[in-house]
Amino acid sequence: MPKSRKRKSKVKKGPTRSKRSGTPPPLMGPGAPSLDRAAGSGNVDWSGGRKSSGGGPLITFGGIAAVLLIAGGVWFWSTVQESNAFEELAAAGRDILEQVESFPDRGRRHLGPGETVNYGTSFPTSGDHDPFPTNPGVYTAGQPPTRLVHALEHGNIVIYYDRPPEPDMATLLEWSKFYGGTWDGLVVTPSRGLGESLVFTAWTKRLKMDRLNRAHGAAFIDEYRGRGPERPVR
Repeated sequence: MPKSRKRKSKVKKGPTRSKRSGTPPPLMGPGAPSLDRAAGSGNVDWSGGRKSSGGGPLITFGGIAAVLLIAGGVWFWSTVQESNAFEELAAAGRDILEQVESFPDRGRRHLGPGETVNYGTSFPTSGDHDPFPTNPGVYTAGQPPTRLVHALEHGNIVIYYDRPPEPDMATLLEWSKFYGGTWDGLVVTPSRGLGESLVFTAWTKRLKMDRLNRAHGAAFIDEYRGRGPERPVR
C-alpha cells in the first residue's frame, strides 16, 4: 500500500493588513492618524501625519483682501460723488442765505438738576440746555428742546417737520444718512402744526420754508453744519 503523506498543519498567522488603498490606517501605532493639535479643535488628520502646504488659505485670504479693497474703493468713490453732488446743489441755492434769520447768542450753560428754561419759541437756536444732546438721526417723536439746543451747540443742524410730502421726507432721510457725525450731523424731529412747512435751525440761525427747496436746504446745511461753538470741525 502506498504510504500516506502526512499533512503539515499550517500555523494560522495574525490577520494581514489589507493592501487596498481605501483601507483606513490603524488608530494606534505606526501610520496612525495624528490628532490636530489646535486647541479644542477635535479634528483628526487622516493623512498619517502629513500636512498640506497651506497654499489654500493664503489664496483665500488674498481673495478676501482683494474683494475688500475693491469694495472700499467703490464706497469711497460713491461717497465722493455724493459729496460733490450735494455741494453743487448747495452752491445753486446760496441766495437763500440772505433770508436766514440771526438771533443773539443766549448762552450755552448746562442746566442743573431740576432747572428749567423757557426759550420763548418752539424753534430755539441757543441758550442754557440739557447736559445730554439729541444724537443725529431721524425721529418720529418730538425731542426735548433743551437737548436739541445742545445738539445745535455741537454743530448739528436741527430740522423740524410735521406732514411734508413724501418726496420731501425722502430727501431728509437721504441727507440724514449722509450726514450723521456727532459734530456735524442732522437731527430731523417732528413738530406739530407745521403742516408741509419745514424749519431749519443752526446755532443762532433759523430758516423756514413752506415746502422743501432742495437747493435752499442744502445751502443752509452746507453753510452752518459743523460750525457750532463747542467744537467747530469745518
